[in-house]
Amino acid sequence: MGNADDNNKTEALKLKLIAVTSILVAGAFGICVPLLGMMFESLRPESNVFFVVKFFAAGVILAIGFVHVFADANESLENPCLGDKAWGDFSLGNFVAMLAAVMVMMVETAATNWFRRSHYNNNGANHIRDEEKHEGHVHVHTHTSDGHAHVHMQDSGSSEGFLRHRIISQVLEVDILIRSAIIGLSLGVSVSPKTIKPLIVAISFHQIFEGMGLGSCITEAKFKIRTIATMSIFFTLTTPIGIALGFGISNTYDENSHTTLIVQGVLNATSAGILIYMALVDLLAMDFMKVKVRTSTKCQILTFISILLDVGCMSLLAIWA
Repeated sequence: MGNADDNNKTEALKLKLIAVTSILVAGAFGICVPLLGMMFESLRPESNVFFVVKFFAAGVILAIGFVHVFADANESLENPCLGDKAWGDFSLGNFVAMLAAVMVMMVETAATNWFRRSHYNNNGANHIRDEEKHEGHVHVHTHTSDGHAHVHMQDSGSSEGFLRHRIISQVLEVDILIRSAIIGLSLGVSVSPKTIKPLIVAISFHQIFEGMGLGSCITEAKFKIRTIATMSIFFTLTTPIGIALGFGISNTYDENSHTTLIVQGVLNATSAGILIYMALVDLLAMDFMKVKVRTSTKCQILTFISILLDVGCMSLLAIWA
C-alpha cells in the first residue's frame, strides 16, 4: 500500500475516480472488439484478424495467470505476517492452483459427457455420426473417444462445440469476475498515490486484453443477445464496483490481517489455476488443432508471433503492476 509518508487521501480519491473511468472504458472496449464481429465481416470468428486477436488475448490470459495472479497469491500466502505455524514449508498456493485446474477439467468433462449422452438418447447414435461427418470433424470416431482430445478436434460449428464454448466462456467469466473484484478492492483501499498511478495503467491494459479473450469465447459460444449483454456488463462493472467498495472500507481494512491474507491468497491461487488451465487447454490448444492453423504456415507464424509478443508484454507489465 505504500509507506505512511506516501499516504494522501485527497489525491488518492482523485486518482480512484480516474481509475474507475479508465477501467470502465478499457473493459467495455476490450470485450466489444470481438463482439463487433456480429456486424463487421473482418472481425468474424473465421477471419484472420479475429484469429490473431484471439491468440493474442489467450496469451495475455496465460501471462496474467502465471506472472501476475500466481505471484500475488504466493505473496499473500507466504507473507511474514502469517508466521511459520500455518502450513510450514508446504506450498499452499501451488496446491490450490493445481486443485482449481483439476476441478475445472472435471467440470468441463462431466458437462460435455452429460450433453453427449443426452444427445445420444434424444437423437440416436447414427444421427450424431452423420452430424459429425457433416460438420467436417477431423478426428476418428471410436466408442472410447471421450475426453479433451476428442473435443478439441471438433469444429465449433457442432452443437457439442457450442456447448463447450459456452462452458468455457462462463467459467472464464466467473474466474475473471472474482479476480477483478479482488483487484478493484485492493486499489480502492489504497491511500497511496504512488501505488495507485501504475495500477491504473496496468489494470486498464488487463481489462482490454482479458475483455478480448472473454469476448472471443462469448462470440464463438453464440449466446443470445440478452446473455451477451449481461456477461459484458458484469465484466465491465466488476472492477469499478470493487474500487468503490474498497474506498468505502478503506478506514477499517487491514491488508496484513491473517484472514485478509489467506482469503486473498486462496482466491488468487484458485484464479491463477483456472486462468492457466483455460489459456493452455481451452483456448490455445483447441485453436491450434483447428484446420486453419494446421494447414497454413502463414497462420502459424502469425499466431506464434502473437503469443510471444503478448506474453512478453504482459510479463514486462508485471514490473509496474
